[in-house]
Amino acid sequence: MGVISGLAMLLLVGPNAQAEPDNQFMPRASEKSQASNQKPPVRLKQARKPEHNNTGKQDLASKTRLVEVTKPEIAKKPHQLILQVNSNEPAMMNLALNNATNVAQHYRDLGEPVSIEVITFGPGLHMLRDDTSPVKPRIEVLAMSHPEISFKACGNTQENMRKAENKDINLIAQATVVKSGVVRVMELQEQGWSYVKP
Repeated sequence: MGVISGLAMLLLVGPNAQAEPDNQFMPRASEKSQASNQKPPVRLKQARKPEHNNTGKQDLASKTRLVEVTKPEIAKKPHQLILQVNSNEPAMMNLALNNATNVAQHYRDLGEPVSIEVITFGPGLHMLRDDTSPVKPRIEVLAMSHPEISFKACGNTQENMRKAENKDINLIAQATVVKSGVVRVMELQEQGWSYVKP
């Protein structure tokens, strides 16, 4: 009976099985090594490859999102420039206007916002005086072509000139009076504006 059941087991397991002393049937060593050599490496490669690719794709996607999030913020932040004029020399006034024009045109070409304030005080107020400005025609043209450039006149200086000359000090139409030119420069700098003295 034991022989018959052993033969039955042999038929069930197949011709490649061999009997062990304890009557258990085991696959032959060559089949065992072939099975272990073929299947696990395939599984390992398939498991590792998608992980590596997913990580790379996730890193790229994260970097792309970071650029998309930060880039618009940079583009939205306006550039802000103060140009101070405190001299009655036409060359200094023209230099300030040249700088304002160049900066405005630069950022216009880039499509980025910019604000420029030309702030006058002391003898520089003559730049914005209606009766004494040597650059009045140029400012009129500049104001029409570059609205991002504004002109500020020191109210303290205007009042001192009024007292000294005993007459009203009229300013050109493009000028806006601020109480103090120096305080205006200081406060804009505190807000993060860039400062240039020609």
